[in-house]
Amino acid sequence: MSVIATILAYAGLAIVSTVVVWKGSELLESSTEKLSAYYQLPPLVQGSIVLAVGSSFPELSTAVLSAALHGDFELGVAAVVGSALFNILMIPALAGLWAEEQLESTRDLIYKETQFYLISIVVLLLMFSFAVIYNPLAGGTDAQVGGVTRGLALLPLALYAVYVYLQYQDTRDHRPEAPPEDIHLPKQGTRLVGSLLIILIGVEGLIRSAVAFGDIFGTPSFLWGITVVAAGTSVPDAFVSIRASRAGNPVTSVANVLGSNIFDLLVCIPAGALVAGTVAINYSVGMPMMGVLSLATLIVLLTMRSEMVLTTPEAWGLIALYLAFVVWMGAETVGTIDLIPNLPPPSPTP
Repeated sequence: MSVIATILAYAGLAIVSTVVVWKGSELLESSTEKLSAYYQLPPLVQGSIVLAVGSSFPELSTAVLSAALHGDFELGVAAVVGSALFNILMIPALAGLWAEEQLESTRDLIYKETQFYLISIVVLLLMFSFAVIYNPLAGGTDAQVGGVTRGLALLPLALYAVYVYLQYQDTRDHRPEAPPEDIHLPKQGTRLVGSLLIILIGVEGLIRSAVAFGDIFGTPSFLWGITVVAAGTSVPDAFVSIRASRAGNPVTSVANVLGSNIFDLLVCIPAGALVAGTVAINYSVGMPMMGVLSLATLIVLLTMRSEMVLTTPEAWGLIALYLAFVVWMGAETVGTIDLIPNLPPPSPTP
């Protein structure tokens, strides 16, 4: 098979896999919405926990499959960080542009969800720091590489347990206005499990495409993970948030974005270490990426806090920032610019 035919084949696989993830996510969204209505969850909890965990299943699958089956933890981390950036910049912008009205925010979203998300970034950096300090590994010339063990992975997972507990408290205080929705629980449970399996198949196709593109073009899987795989696995979050905003539920829309990113950082990345054992993390690349993610979050925080709405110019500005990030990653990878000396990262073996 010629190189062009191989490229077209894997490009087709990436497109088909994205469609599979999309369709599985539609089924997942439908079942989780019905289950949320049955259990009478408040909109903030529905968006930040139920929809967020469900729509983040592609990222969880990516982190686990890339580490366990492909031995490429860097690909999983890149996909999760890239997905988090896509979520925080692109999804609010797209939801705001496609909504019937301006995307509104609330003080709970600004002062609770966003701040907890920033704490999540800090805790993930602590895990990376402890890995480099207490379990250093051999890396590149100047790279600082550490091994994330199962014990260290419990640190962010413990914080996510705290997050779930806080949402549980909100659920206890919630006084629903409508009676519980009458659903067939076994049927919805079957639809939920089936949708997760469909998403799992689509994610595996995306990972294989990313690894193949890296081999074909002689570029690290990190680049394809932080762009192609990240965008593909963010499709569920995007459609969930856009539909919620168009249906007049801006709180659920924005809460899904923040809840998904909290789940991505505190559960998806540690899950790779829990499944594969000790995995290598390049601190020299992880720190700058976390810095970019923190800056993007602060920018979104400021735009959403401004009059508690996201305006059209602000939405286009967020899109421009994400596109600038993608161009920057591409330029770093091919060596056009070198703001991060260890990007692309080496591939150390634990």
